[in-house]
Amino acid sequence: MRGAPTVRGLERMSTKESLVLLGRIAGAHGIRGEVIIHSYAEVPEDIGAYGALTARDGQRTFHIEWARASSKGVVARLKGVRDRNAAEALKGTELYVRRNQLPEPEAGEFYVNDLIGMEAVDTNGQKIGTVIAAPDFGAGPLLEIRKPQSTQTDLIPFTDAYVPEVDLAGRRVVVRPLAFAEDDNAEAGEE
Repeated sequence: MRGAPTVRGLERMSTKESLVLLGRIAGAHGIRGEVIIHSYAEVPEDIGAYGALTARDGQRTFHIEWARASSKGVVARLKGVRDRNAAEALKGTELYVRRNQLPEPEAGEFYVNDLIGMEAVDTNGQKIGTVIAAPDFGAGPLLEIRKPQSTQTDLIPFTDAYVPEVDLAGRRVVVRPLAFAEDDNAEAGEE
């Protein structure tokens, strides 16, 4: 099975190509200014390991002084936030990092925002759509492909059987959507 497109847990992306969404401040924790962060990092409490985080508008920068995992999310102390009111004011703030601050993924693994916008072609090279998302609802990674001139999308399992080729430089993926259906039909005919 192919590595998850949500490498290191980065499940979402920004609309700006150079920013990757790493988490969202869910609210305040305690009275000393700590916040609860819903982290999308593979190791949630490592959300600050990639350097300074910014808000979507790019106007605010956040430095995580320390973080620890909890049942509610990551409890963290942000530099300059020292009371509950300041922490509560940040509720809903999305935390981004620049793509170039992230380590390069290992072979067979990809960051979601590297996949978004790629052209999807069939095994004959015919365009079948554009990758618009790479969700993982718990049963394994998927590619969501929007058909040309349409709002309709297809979800394709992101495995070697269905997606035999990912060309990052060429910005395209080769999709074989009927790979298992053909195998299943062949097996059914043998019985």
